Amino acid sequence: MNIKKQLSVGLMSALLGVTLIGGGTYAYFSDSVETNNTFAAGTLDLSVNPTQIIEVDNMKPGDSFIRDFEIQNNGTLDIGKVLLETAYTVNDAKGDNTEDIGKYIEVEFLYNADKLDEVIYETTLDKLQNMKPEAVNEHIFYPMFGEKGLPVGATDDLVVKFNFIDNEKDQNEFQGDSLNLTWTFNAQQTAGEQR
Repeated sequence: MNIKKQLSVGLMSALLGVTLIGGGTYAYFSDSVETNNTFAAGTLDLSVNPTQIIEVDNMKPGDSFIRDFEIQNNGTLDIGKVLLETAYTVNDAKGDNTEDIGKYIEVEFLYNADKLDEVIYETTLDKLQNMKPEAVNEHIFYPMFGEKGLPVGATDDLVVKFNFIDNEKDQNEFQGDSLNLTWTFNAQQTAGEQR
């Protein structure tokens, strides 16, 4: 056999081998299985009961009012922090106010109704309104809940004492005035975790 024939036979053999190998890659056993997976987010559901914490009339300097309410975690996730935002408006009945009555409404957050002398934090409404919610959590809710926060299904009592401060000076400008207070409680989750 001459070299040309040998090269032709060799080339044909090589092409046949590559074709067999290529065709062989599709001839194998196989199996598959499908999995069903779910990602479901939990819920944060903070409730406050009652929703109207205080309503008083005919107050005068020196008066104080104690109110208690429950903070409940009705969600499926633990609450790590509770942030409180304070906003109020003043109705100046005579239009003669030179000062903000919110400076004279002192707020004492107490541990519970049985230990009224144990104050968690004390401030006035005007200062509370200007505090960042994170600072309120640090001063009020963290001492109550600690590291654990408010677990799912938990209820905690919060007792608040409001004092109309008597500065022992003329406070006639506040006669007939009213203050409308709104507290907004915001719940935040605990830190994420590997599960």
